[in-house]
Amino acid sequence: MKAAVYYETGAPDVFRYEEVPDPVCQPGGIVIDVKAISIEGGDVLNRAEGEMPSRPHIVGYQCAGVIREAGANVTDRSVGQPVVAVMPFGSHASQVALAAMQTWPVPDGMELMAAACVPIPFGTAHECLFEFGRLKAGETVLIQAGAGGVGLAAVQLAKQAGATVLATASSDEKLERLKEFGLDHGINYKTEDFVARARELSGGRGVDLVVDSVGTTLPGSVAATGYRGRVIQVGNAGRPEDSRLDVSTLSEMSRTLTSVFFGGALMFEPQRTRPMVEELLRKVAEGSLRVVIDRTYPLSEAAAAHAYIESRQAFGRVVLVP
Repeated sequence: MKAAVYYETGAPDVFRYEEVPDPVCQPGGIVIDVKAISIEGGDVLNRAEGEMPSRPHIVGYQCAGVIREAGANVTDRSVGQPVVAVMPFGSHASQVALAAMQTWPVPDGMELMAAACVPIPFGTAHECLFEFGRLKAGETVLIQAGAGGVGLAAVQLAKQAGATVLATASSDEKLERLKEFGLDHGINYKTEDFVARARELSGGRGVDLVVDSVGTTLPGSVAATGYRGRVIQVGNAGRPEDSRLDVSTLSEMSRTLTSVFFGGALMFEPQRTRPMVEELLRKVAEGSLRVVIDRTYPLSEAAAAHAYIESRQAFGRVVLVP
């Protein structure tokens, strides 16, 4: 099979498009012919500086495709069935092998490209807002990087929950586009002090909840909250070399800070998280939630796709197609 591989971490140009051995189907597993690969923030970070279990290494958390082969012990998946899959690594390839329980059936009529973009970003947004963020109707939430994959999902989910939704982005154009997804107030972090503006938009008291997928903005995210404010940190898109947080800023207003990794929830609480992802897929399939795909690239151009993500120009997802 073909795959986008690398032999050392670094800039996007470490990718090589090569022939690698076909994956082997295990008795409890399946092999998928990959049709769409959603590039996640963690994929970009891992390519830049993450661990490499093997050389060459195939990065990637998430993809969708059609089952090519099913193991002898698999009873709830079948050859030819479309599925979306989540894995520790390996999605940047034309085929993947994994346990059947790491997949979800794609709802009837749903495009595989859209399905490939759902479990991690929408699941992460849901986890941040509700499981750990405890968001309630009538509260105000600030979503950092609202035009990113998690950000776009969080804007939609928060608005549907009855919250007042604030979000940051790098341009007025992105903020204007976010309004159709439920944004109430946009903050251009390049031209405005997002802390002062968030406090102003919340009547001076501070927001109730912040979802921060950037990392470098964490001290400001805390400062933007009011009494008993909650800050949920997820991912590290900003790659801060040093963004230490003075924890006294939490105690002075009885704030809380929680760091979330949705992959851990899928591993340790599948009884809760798997049905949640299934429901999110259903909502996207029926149109009550929307996936936005900014650009698609051939798998052979994985380097260009990663470079585009790092340019911070994307609005929504960037997808690779084998």
